[in-house]
Amino acid sequence: MDQQKTKEILSTVKQSLDGLLLSDRARLNALMRRTRQRIHDRKPADQLTVKLRDEHARAVQRAKRRAEVRLKLDYPDSLPVSSRRNDIQKLIKENQVVIVCGTTGSGKTTQLPKIAREAGAGKAGRIGVTQPRRLAATGMARRVAEEMKTDYGKGVGCQVRFDDSTCEETIIKFMTDGILLAETRNDRHLLQYDCVIIDEAHERSLNIDFILGYLKNLLTYRPDLKIIISSATLDAEGFSSFFDGAPVIEVEGRAYPVEDFFLPPGKDEELSNHILRAMRWISDVDPDGDVLVFLPGEREIRDAAKKLEGQHWPDTEVLPLFGRLSMGEQQRVFKTGGRRRIILATNVAETSITIPGIHYVIDSGLVRLSRYNPRTQVQGLQIEQVSQASARQRRGRCGRVTDGICIYLYDRDTLEQSPEFTDPEIRRTSLAGVILQMD
Repeated sequence: MDQQKTKEILSTVKQSLDGLLLSDRARLNALMRRTRQRIHDRKPADQLTVKLRDEHARAVQRAKRRAEVRLKLDYPDSLPVSSRRNDIQKLIKENQVVIVCGTTGSGKTTQLPKIAREAGAGKAGRIGVTQPRRLAATGMARRVAEEMKTDYGKGVGCQVRFDDSTCEETIIKFMTDGILLAETRNDRHLLQYDCVIIDEAHERSLNIDFILGYLKNLLTYRPDLKIIISSATLDAEGFSSFFDGAPVIEVEGRAYPVEDFFLPPGKDEELSNHILRAMRWISDVDPDGDVLVFLPGEREIRDAAKKLEGQHWPDTEVLPLFGRLSMGEQQRVFKTGGRRRIILATNVAETSITIPGIHYVIDSGLVRLSRYNPRTQVQGLQIEQVSQASARQRRGRCGRVTDGICIYLYDRDTLEQSPEFTDPEIRRTSLAGVILQMD
């Protein structure tokens, strides 16, 4: 291949870069630099030129296929975030980082990717949406794909551990925060994305905190990257301060009135019996409404399920929900029918996912948290009283479809004396693993 032909190919590639995907631009730029260096050193560049030409042709096709994907941008009037769509869109266009603070049920998770798309994101790269848990990531991806009238796995896809339902045409990609963290090892500038939405940031898991720190450092290298931090609690000012005064916009949730009742345990009363007592109280009020019960772990869920199933209530099913269940078993809680459902869940149901049809909540007030003991140098799980923020999240799971009732299995003083927020995981875990990842 003569030198003139090589220069023509270099010129063609350079002129078309702006219309290609970010990841392809970086790869083609690297190939062009190597080709020019070979020419400068008066060395043969034929193989590199052919590779550059072929890679460019494939990149053009990828960009074309991505551009042909159509996503419907409708916003349900019933969701409060829809009324703030224009305000959020304006902030995204004018700022590199935006914090959206909205209460449970405001529609942040499903509508923010649409708003980001309408603001211009998802053209040169994907819109990445992180979720703390696999159940939330897959559930929300399917919901958004349905709303945007696209096939799941095409325009909207999801990647979790052991399952990747995305393709080259995927524009909106849901994933766990662990997946995004793993991608930083091979794609340090996250060129796959032109917008990243960190959902449920208030959970402050180790992965979320690590990602937030990584993204802050990345902003300098990626001035084109848009970051949206979504939080369900009013602790958004901390995120704003961390990102150098990034703007905060609040979205009010829409809910029916919820009545609170405190039902402290009797002397030496087992938790399963305590839950049964609360369920009988609810059944006397309404034998049909679905109930969501928050418990600290799998063992407590199995004990409570055994106790409740022994009552043989008519047209009632007891459904467990915890992280170790298969995806199919977890998905059962989203299917409503003619029977009353009693859902026994860990804090997986506290945020991220919305279980339909919940009328009543029973809050045990307990959560199983992982803590590191510096004296013994052992990381262990221990049961603790939930924070006030978590209690509000649990309460907010009812009152979505009609007037709700929340029964606390502890007294009001215990709630008022609880810490305002749950300790971030970074304060209660060994940092050895994080340090190794940073290395």
